[in-house]
Amino acid sequence: MDLLVNIDVPNLPRAEAFYTEALGLTVTRRFGAGGAELSGLPVRLYLLEKAEGTMGAGESPRTYARHWTPVHLDVVVDDLEAALARALAAGATVDVPTRTDVWGKIVVLADPFGHGFCLIQFLNRGYDEIAPRL
Repeated sequence: MDLLVNIDVPNLPRAEAFYTEALGLTVTRRFGAGGAELSGLPVRLYLLEKAEGTMGAGESPRTYARHWTPVHLDVVVDDLEAALARALAAGATVDVPTRTDVWGKIVVLADPFGHGFCLIQFLNRGYDEIAPRL
């Protein structure tokens, strides 16, 4: 079994530039003019160029304004401040400023295409700080 993460974007070259600069990913394959595979995370990320207004899921047209979705990426980093600076320089925006908890630090961001993602730096024992033993 494998897990692939697909992200629809309205402009593939701009999305490639953002994700390679913001997260340090590398383009490893291209699928014609409309898709690219990025490596550098524990899962492969696929950028798929889809025009705004085309049909997405169900009867919902694609929109690239900032939108909420219950599924998003959490990218675990070793140095949250450095990763945040890199993401902001690449064009990310901060939705919720950095918060520190006993398990770690988190900042909620949006990419230039309206997709939310978080940067997380684990501290202490990470999520084990708040997870009871089963």
